[in-house]
Amino acid sequence: MRSPKELVLDNKIIETLNALILPGTAVRAVKLLMEDDEIQALQEYANTVSIKRLGYNDHGPVHMRTVALNAIIMMGLLRQAGIPTSLETEECGSFEDSLTAVLIAAILHDLGMSVGRQDHELHSAYIACPIMDRILKEIYSGDITRQVIVRSLALEGISGHMGNRIIHSLEAGVILVADGCDMKKGRARIPMALAGSPRVGDIHKYSANSIEDVRIQAGREKPIRIEVLMSSEVGLFQIEEVLLGKIAASTAKTYIELYAQVNNEEPKRYL
Repeated sequence: MRSPKELVLDNKIIETLNALILPGTAVRAVKLLMEDDEIQALQEYANTVSIKRLGYNDHGPVHMRTVALNAIIMMGLLRQAGIPTSLETEECGSFEDSLTAVLIAAILHDLGMSVGRQDHELHSAYIACPIMDRILKEIYSGDITRQVIVRSLALEGISGHMGNRIIHSLEAGVILVADGCDMKKGRARIPMALAGSPRVGDIHKYSANSIEDVRIQAGREKPIRIEVLMSSEVGLFQIEEVLLGKIAASTAKTYIELYAQVNNEEPKRYL
């Protein structure tokens, strides 16, 4: 059963998609993904392993939905700026096909945390494959070519979301940054509440806990502007050690402005 927070995110995702005025494939894909019992069970168990077994932050249904929402916003901003997706450039798919692949990747990218942290992006890929096949057969009934293309693109987004593998499509680059942008303090709330004695890696939780908001909107010089608002300078660690690395590895890097602001101080520009 979806939590109230998940339902709020589901509604935001649908609203944001509807604002793009698309034929409906992406909206249908999202509804199938969000209403799928196997996906929900995998997301919830991935979160249990992440938080209770490993002491990491949220890698469950809320995180994956947040990444999906971030990705939709960025895809819309790129479209608004006239930047074609890789599928459009290669003339083998539409913007909505690209968006559908991005949505699938976002919703499924951390399923591998149900196995463990090491190589979880690769675990996610093979766990997601049969699920994607089932979903894509409903979305693109009888069109095996589009099923294969969208599945392949989604798999690149999933396997490349950690930034430690070279990616080539713009769509996979969007997933990489969308994932890095989910670092608001709520994501570290439960691990911090469960924490006992200090342990290696705690700086990630404390730095994330100082992030008040992450805003993704149209930039002044580039299509996408990311603003990270913080209550403490410890949040700079999260930006410099996590988000900047993901942007640097992303094919979307040239389209992004990045700013950080501590309380009411002057914003610091990174990109």
